[in-house]
Amino acid sequence: MESTTAAVTIPPVSRTSTILAGIAGNVLEWYDFAVYGFFAPVFAELFFPSKDPTVSLIASFGAFAAGFLMRPVGGAFFGYIGDHIGRKRALNLSVMMMAVPTFLIGLMPTYGQVGVAASVALVLLRMAQGLSVGGEYTSSIVYLVESAPKSKRGLFSSASLVGATGGILLGSFVGSIISGMLDESQLHTWGWRLPFLFGVLVAGVGFLIRRHMPETLKEEEKADNPLKHLWEDRKEVLRVSALNLLTAIAFYAIFIFAATWLVNYVKEPRTVALQLNTMSMIVLMIAVPFFAWLSDRVGRKPVLIGGAVGMVVFAYPLVWLMHHHNDAMILGGQMGMAILLAAYAGTIPATLTEMFSSKVRVTAVSVGYNLTYAIFGGTTPMVAVWLIEKEHNDMAFAWYIVVAAAVSLVAAIWIRDGAHKPLPN
Repeated sequence: MESTTAAVTIPPVSRTSTILAGIAGNVLEWYDFAVYGFFAPVFAELFFPSKDPTVSLIASFGAFAAGFLMRPVGGAFFGYIGDHIGRKRALNLSVMMMAVPTFLIGLMPTYGQVGVAASVALVLLRMAQGLSVGGEYTSSIVYLVESAPKSKRGLFSSASLVGATGGILLGSFVGSIISGMLDESQLHTWGWRLPFLFGVLVAGVGFLIRRHMPETLKEEEKADNPLKHLWEDRKEVLRVSALNLLTAIAFYAIFIFAATWLVNYVKEPRTVALQLNTMSMIVLMIAVPFFAWLSDRVGRKPVLIGGAVGMVVFAYPLVWLMHHHNDAMILGGQMGMAILLAAYAGTIPATLTEMFSSKVRVTAVSVGYNLTYAIFGGTTPMVAVWLIEKEHNDMAFAWYIVVAAAVSLVAAIWIRDGAHKPLPN
């Protein structure tokens, strides 16, 4: 049975600060993950040296994937806090738990200094980061939906994705600046550490913004055991996982792996690859709130289905466009992917939140979302390299995106559209 779960009454003057609080942690979380992805070739040499560069690169992306393996655990942990104690507590804790391992990565000795211990330590720190990320994004989208007027839930919740995109954009920008200012020797000796040390400042700003955010979970809505309710909603949790397959694979293929792909396979200079990535991320960040707003007007399903169909049809041609030693063609292909992904991903946050009652909302969304990202998102760069080597085709990873889009399309067709309905109680 559904009843009206009203959004928390927030004066218009404080809505900007509420949105900023929802965004803040995502900037740090995704800034760090993006920086690691962009500097994966450097980590491959410094922490996973091998006679075969491809083996080193796959090992480096394996460490990237290790962080994602902890995300379902983090989702359950922070989901329990968010549904049992409060959304605010979960959001404040997650941003601080991300700051420590980020800072430690910036101080780590390399393989050449301490041997295999450096490789192991890097993987462990990536797992610690994954635990935090498992609760950050999903807690923030629930918080923003619950804070929003019914007619603006899509637009409000898209702010989390804007924050995540902004974090990746910041990582791309910082990576581009550092790569442009330093030569290869400086970059490998000490330059790669700078973006991780800078992450502590980002975390501090995020924590200060969140200190005074209002709580959206009412006392009577707190669940004694959210995990018990989660089992009751297991089919919907699996639907959340299917809906996120497209975002998990396409996002990390086009905006994380692509930076390395352009350098290693298209033979673009690293600085140029990061600059093109930055411009495409700007397009994504602008397009996301537009499509989220559109979903508030016409419903979630039409926008979701349109984005998924577009990705099935155009993913391979757009990757083909990127596979040219021509900056304009690369940018056109990546921007096209950004617009298609924005249509789908911008609508997803509100869609997921509207599927569950308040007692299990953070836990269900977090677990379902993070299961997909743990299995498919974090492994996307590694799978992409494997597909390219196996098929002897630099564009082979595009078919991986197509299959993911097809699966998510089927899931989107069968969801309940909650755009113009009250949140389940």
